[in-house]
Amino acid sequence: MNHAVIIGTGSALPERVLTNFDLERMVDTSDEWITTRTGIKTRRIAGKDENTSQLASRAARRALEMAGLGPADLDCIIVGTITPDMTMPSCACLVQKELAANRAFAFDLNAACSGFLFSLDVADKYLCANPAMKILVIGAETLSSRVNWQDRNTCVLFGDGAGACVVTGTKAERGILASRLFADGSLWELLHLEAAPSLNQELRRPGQEGAAIRMAGREVFKIAVRAMADALQQVLAEAQVEVGRVGLVIPHQANIRIIKSLADHLSLPMEKIYVNVDKYGNTSAATIPIAIDEASRTGRLREGDLLLLCSFGGGFTWGATLIRW
Repeated sequence: MNHAVIIGTGSALPERVLTNFDLERMVDTSDEWITTRTGIKTRRIAGKDENTSQLASRAARRALEMAGLGPADLDCIIVGTITPDMTMPSCACLVQKELAANRAFAFDLNAACSGFLFSLDVADKYLCANPAMKILVIGAETLSSRVNWQDRNTCVLFGDGAGACVVTGTKAERGILASRLFADGSLWELLHLEAAPSLNQELRRPGQEGAAIRMAGREVFKIAVRAMADALQQVLAEAQVEVGRVGLVIPHQANIRIIKSLADHLSLPMEKIYVNVDKYGNTSAATIPIAIDEASRTGRLREGDLLLLCSFGGGFTWGATLIRW
């Protein structure tokens, strides 16, 4: 059976580094408070010429270079994001324009922090039907544009960036072995991002306060750990793989306490868990592809390794994917 295999990775990060000490001068917080509760020390903040589509395009070029392909080789571009440059056209269409990938159809996918895993799964389904396709899967965010910088419970968490993977089809024992995706819309109020107020007064929601992330942190923490652990166990069971055989786990980089709790649930040492939340914070849909690119380029991933991915985000959405590298 055909399935998707990653043949190139890339990432792009804004130049500006925002430290915890910088945040001490902006809001009532401290480096010790942030580090203890989140594990985050710095995050990247987008500036001029670093909007979502531009970061996505830079990551895409690096992934194409690794894959040995050009933009004209692409058949499809999928961008997982909740912070596109504009509502219409999609971020993916702007990436297509920027790359001059004129043969590719393009669309965005909104699954919040799970956007990259959902997009990768969609690409896998295309490749099951047409393994010759070359698909660019991107997770890209500029969450700094959707953060209330006076809310210390959220503004310390988020950063900007983009990660990309080029995937194609294969029948070999490589690529995606199993994937499970989930959603629960009944819990949306615990983690959400309002749209701009409707210009139709009849459609405005009471109490709508503007387009900034709002989160009930404690409740999200509890649900996220259980949900991701369950998704990971289901994927391993589907692939008939014991957790001890996994070479590397790349979880969503939201909070070091969530990551450590997930490791405990899986009975895995932290040495097998990839962590870069300290450098970049939570970049939503970009966290996993940025980490994949780093792990690939620094030798943390070797051919034949079993790579386990998992994410959790607003919606709620969550899921897990097992890949043989």
